[in-house]
Amino acid sequence: MKLKDKVAIVTGAGSGIGREIAREFAREGAKVVVSDFLKDTGEETAALIRKENGTSLFIQADASKESDVEKLINETAAGFNRIDILVNNAGIGGSLASLSDITVEEWDRVMEVNLKGPFIASKKALPHMIKNGKGNIINVASMASFAAGRGGVAYTAAKHGLLGLTRQISFMHGSQGIRVNAICPGPIETPMIKPVLEMPQHPLNIKIKMSPAGRPGKSEEVAKLALFLASDDSSFIHGAAYQIDGGYTIF
Repeated sequence: MKLKDKVAIVTGAGSGIGREIAREFAREGAKVVVSDFLKDTGEETAALIRKENGTSLFIQADASKESDVEKLINETAAGFNRIDILVNNAGIGGSLASLSDITVEEWDRVMEVNLKGPFIASKKALPHMIKNGKGNIINVASMASFAAGRGGVAYTAAKHGLLGLTRQISFMHGSQGIRVNAICPGPIETPMIKPVLEMPQHPLNIKIKMSPAGRPGKSEEVAKLALFLASDDSSFIHGAAYQIDGGYTIF
């Protein structure tokens, strides 16, 4: 098992990519703390892992609230005596409104969840990882981290910022045994983009059909990449950003 006895926190693990990462980590031997803003879906993920003979518990938290994240980190450390892996997956979409039309309130909310959230969680988890002499942070960014036009003003700005955060933490703490990398999914079959995928003539679907893969990705495929980055198989990889988009962004 690639993650035997490791303790992993996965935020936004109530559904979609987060749920599949949590399940994949548990199958590889990790003790997984499932975190999500929504209690029902988070508990479903933890129960599913236990049904699959994995070790998991659910801690409800709003990734954008420092008090919630501090509780998540502290309860994990108290319960398992260590934190080895943090996956900052929690995120929300944003309006496609132009700069003239987007509200400051919407900008703030997207930034709070998609950029401030990973910052807070990484900051709180880092001391525990440094104490262990080793740690692994994986930020789930986006294809919108590399180009405009794919997520709206706030979303694109936040995901670009998340790459900067990834690289800066890696640069500053790599020598302390902390590896920090980012996953940048393209169109993946998740509840967030399901409505768009159901519209054949939507520009996203047209371009998906033109891409090398010719299809949207699956959450399980992203989870496999997360496992690689969480394991010792990627021991020499620091501050990297992996695009997993079926070739969507190469043209």
